[in-house]
Amino acid sequence: MRLDSLVQKRFSELEQQARDLSEEHLAALISKGADAYYIDYSGFKGWATRVLNLLQRAFGENSIHFKQFYEHANLFRGNVSEFETCREIFEAAREDYEGGYLFNVRGLVKAEVLEDAFEQARELLSSGYKDPACVLVGVVLETTLKELCTRHRIALAKLDKMNADLCKAEIYNMAKQKQITAWTELRNKAAHGEWTEYNNDDVRDFLDGVQRFMADYM
Repeated sequence: MRLDSLVQKRFSELEQQARDLSEEHLAALISKGADAYYIDYSGFKGWATRVLNLLQRAFGENSIHFKQFYEHANLFRGNVSEFETCREIFEAAREDYEGGYLFNVRGLVKAEVLEDAFEQARELLSSGYKDPACVLVGVVLETTLKELCTRHRIALAKLDKMNADLCKAEIYNMAKQKQITAWTELRNKAAHGEWTEYNNDDVRDFLDGVQRFMADYM
């Protein structure tokens, strides 16, 4: 699935989650429960965190959409009106994205180029060329980490150093850092001609894993 389709799919999923929160409130209102006039706090915070992640990736942290949503989400204390304000900002962002009026051009263009590299790697792997496929996925991984470092004002360096610095900056957790370290070792084996040290399934898992990683963080 192309990145643009993934972003639109995520907007749809988050719209449904907002609808679910609203329907839960209406159900409470009908039953006249004690919290009938409030939106579930933990449910909202989970939804808002996912929205902020999407807006950061699609528009960037300096965009009006991200800043407005961040500000109002931090002011949320459970009131329905506060939720509806955040929901309106989210819907405005979705309309602007789907209308093509505003998006993170640099990030999306680079992601589309990397998606093409994934397709080439899959073709190589399916044709029996696991080693160049592995090297190509390694290039995508390194390029993705460089982009993340640039985005978060982290100095570019060797792959292992960037991985450690991104984890230290809490861009992702320790488990993800360890996974990237394992991927790096596989890439190095391919680059240094240690081709009997891994097989087609290893490369396929590498490819799928890096593609998911890029979709999550780019």
